[in-house]
Amino acid sequence: MKPTAVPDTDRPHHKIWPKRLPRELAIPETTLWFNLEVAATRFPNKPAYLFMGRPLSFGELKRQAEAIAGWLQQVGVQAGERVAIFMQNCPQYAAAYYGILRANAVVVPVNPMNRAEEFKHFITDPQTRVVICTADLAGIVASANAAVPEAQRVAEVLVTRFTDAMPTGPLDPADVPPPAMEAWLRSDPELPPGCTRWTDALALQLAPGPLTAQPDDLALLPYTSGTTGLPKGCMHTHRTLMANSVGGGQWGHSSPETMSLAVVPMFHITGMMYGVVGNIYTASTSVILPRWDRELAGRLISKYKVTHWTCIPTMIIDLFGSPNYKSFDLTSLTYLSGGGAAMPQAVAQRLLDEFNLTFAEGYGLTETAAPTHANPPERAKLQCLGIPIFGVDSRVIDPLTLKELPPGEVGEIVSRGPMVFKGYWGHPEATKDAFIEVDGHTFFRTGDLGRMDDEGYFFMTDRLKRMINASGYKIWPAEVEMLLYKHPAVQEACIISARDAYRGETVKAVVVLRAEAKGKTTPDDITNWARENMAAYKVPKLVQFVDALPKSGSGKVMWRLLQDQEAEGASAP
Repeated sequence: MKPTAVPDTDRPHHKIWPKRLPRELAIPETTLWFNLEVAATRFPNKPAYLFMGRPLSFGELKRQAEAIAGWLQQVGVQAGERVAIFMQNCPQYAAAYYGILRANAVVVPVNPMNRAEEFKHFITDPQTRVVICTADLAGIVASANAAVPEAQRVAEVLVTRFTDAMPTGPLDPADVPPPAMEAWLRSDPELPPGCTRWTDALALQLAPGPLTAQPDDLALLPYTSGTTGLPKGCMHTHRTLMANSVGGGQWGHSSPETMSLAVVPMFHITGMMYGVVGNIYTASTSVILPRWDRELAGRLISKYKVTHWTCIPTMIIDLFGSPNYKSFDLTSLTYLSGGGAAMPQAVAQRLLDEFNLTFAEGYGLTETAAPTHANPPERAKLQCLGIPIFGVDSRVIDPLTLKELPPGEVGEIVSRGPMVFKGYWGHPEATKDAFIEVDGHTFFRTGDLGRMDDEGYFFMTDRLKRMINASGYKIWPAEVEMLLYKHPAVQEACIISARDAYRGETVKAVVVLRAEAKGKTTPDDITNWARENMAAYKVPKLVQFVDALPKSGSGKVMWRLLQDQEAEGASAP
């Protein structure tokens, strides 16, 4: 076992480091596949997943993954070649994931919200050989495949139905999804020609060849949009993914006895690390939601006595928006964490006051296989990214001079650690631009702005590209959003920039009102309240009420879409 590199300098967070945790990790010199082998050997009959009430044991998960690996190799997939997974959360996602790894190949997770025109990029850029998808998305794959040059097309498409993993009889009332979701889950659309059924591939029971993958071999190629151009693939090895697989369980008190809620999309790095990778390492059980639904989530937490829930803060906000939320039994929850978007302090405080739960926020990126920072659950700070985790050295630097800034000053967050990716697939220049040298060490530039307090806790300010410049005043939308969440009528808020003849740019708030405030609250009410609660230059000059904010498949508010719509409206005659 090879220990992670320990930062050379003593950082502020080392003074408050939890005594229960080691400062560094001994990361296994094995592949992710070996994690499943160990779990299946130790707990062959223990549920790895529960889906609509039906369990999938660790032993059966391993058998399915081996059968998929054998099928992949039979259709010609070679070591190091790329296989895409294109589906919403379901047990087959994990079986496909580990099947690809057992075949010594590389997983390419694709957002199931992508349409055919977008999906073409995930065929051509990573030179994908095979796509594994659900039946509802097979048509998109076929359309995209037909639209790319013949030499670049995928060779095979393996298709599963959600019902392949669901109970054959009636569902328990607590497991019943809303009608529209159940109709979608039970649908079986006609498949395009040439597809192979998942059940047929499993029935062949083909044994894969030898496992040849090594810890430093490429294992995962998740794509990140960044701020310009087409999405770029982030190269992760078994070793970079193993770091957070090992660390996540220790940090969050996870064990084989843990019952987690797997609702963050598995294609997303956070959902993947906690619902496909880390949970297999700890041999815990995960209750799967194929899509977010607050009523179903509340019932499942209550029924299965969920102990751990990693989520997107917008899910907590939505859960609070349910008229039934006080009837949900959340007493089994012992660890509530998440990231992807800042948790509004007002919402986190409400969670603490009403349920005695501390939201232990974390921070990371696709490039860092989820967390580089996390709040110790026993010493969490609200609206805070946390402290650098095992083996991570993180700084706040001036984005222009690259010099480290003192505590309290806002700059760009840069990090180094064992979970940092190896670069962007096919983009050497972008890879070069993503890293800098600081004090003789190579750090990854996150593009996020933040500050560090005297104890070494990091706080997000905003994305470097999202800043609003109003008459020379720098305004960070996330900061204004956090303040607006304190308004009693505000359910959700997104801040964007709007053109202003005098200031150049001004602040616009797109707001979803709480149900009881609709029809009783005006835009002026929001603006007047803001004047009393924030600096004048931050006050939204424009307020727009909407029924809902657009969200990505991972649950993040799509601020860039709102910003683009605002720009299009301003340029229209």
